[in-house]
Amino acid sequence: MLRILFALTLAALTGSALAQGKVEVLWLGHATFRVTSPGGKVIVIDPWLQTRGNTPPAFKDLAALGKVDALLVTHGHPDHVTDAPALAKMHNVRVYASSTLLRTLNEVGVLAPELSGGMNKSGTVMPLGPDIKITMVRAEHSSEYVWRNPATGKDEIRYGGEPGGFIIELENGFKIYHMGDTGLFGDMKFIGEYYKPDLALVPIGGNFTVNAQLGAYAMREFVKPRFAIPMHFGTFPVLAGKPEDFAKGLEGSSTRAIIMKPGEEVKF
Repeated sequence: MLRILFALTLAALTGSALAQGKVEVLWLGHATFRVTSPGGKVIVIDPWLQTRGNTPPAFKDLAALGKVDALLVTHGHPDHVTDAPALAKMHNVRVYASSTLLRTLNEVGVLAPELSGGMNKSGTVMPLGPDIKITMVRAEHSSEYVWRNPATGKDEIRYGGEPGGFIIELENGFKIYHMGDTGLFGDMKFIGEYYKPDLALVPIGGNFTVNAQLGAYAMREFVKPRFAIPMHFGTFPVLAGKPEDFAKGLEGSSTRAIIMKPGEEVKF
């Protein structure tokens, strides 16, 4: 697996609080990330691997993710939730998502209620102990869950609750903002000012989300993280946003763009 290793001086970036260990962020394409905390806890976000064309081949097998301690799902669209129930069952861990989406997954029988960790925007959960905090924040999007009814063989559309993003604060204070699928909205400024994320994972594909230029604008003017990784582009032709345009839009700002390919990892 191709990996990107950035030699970062952690104390210079975020102060002595980050000197305790490394944060590992593995991008598996689209909006799917595996985050490994300094203490070795593994959080998988928006898992869609088995049926996606540009998934790194090894990760077509969900077991290749290794251990998983928690699952986060931003909303109900199939390109974000598809593999979450299987991973929850495989590792006997909870999926944290909108309570409405989880009720839908429970009702159609794809996710057991005991593997459901319901939450909503501004709610904070600590499933991995008091040193890791996961907060749901706003996203400007839609959310439906598509279920293939085994009785009819036809797809049915079920309500997926409201979409969201996540702020993940790890043991050493490093904060990651997974924006989910989102359009531009003014409260991104509040999210940046209040939560002060170190790293933002930014959709740039356009059409269904902000494009590269609007994603860069949100980073420059509103969120202002130290680092930003573009995601949710190139999976389908309609997701035409270019990471190089995103990086160009950040030139002269305080945010550094990190452009990755599926299967690459960065350490902070």
